[in-house]
Amino acid sequence: QVQLDESGGGLVQAGGSLRLSCTASGRTYNIYTMGWFRQAPGKEREFVCAITWSGESTSYTDSVKGRFTISRDNAKNTVYLQMNSLKPEDTAVYSCAADTNRLLRLRRGANLYDYWGQGTQVTVSS
Repeated sequence: QVQLDESGGGLVQAGGSLRLSCTASGRTYNIYTMGWFRQAPGKEREFVCAITWSGESTSYTDSVKGRFTISRDNAKNTVYLQMNSLKPEDTAVYSCAADTNRLLRLRRGANLYDYWGQGTQVTVSS
């Protein structure tokens, strides 16, 4: 089992920044990719970005490229999502997730991830 604990959401004005954290515990040796997803009211959950557990590779959805940065701290088993130049359309519940697939990395389908955090609300006001 893997447990994911998120923190860092909140309310920010458009153009502002937030940093989300996701700390993994338990059988972290089974994790090969960590992803961030978001779900806005009335919309489906969507892929935001992902990073390999080694930290060597990343992937972003087009709408956040150049504004969001995913990174990880090996010593702390923590993945970060730095969000800059936030827009009202970034408002959503953000969740981190862990993918234990050893062969396929940086996958974007939410249904492919095995473990999920509880989610944290990010609200961007205009």
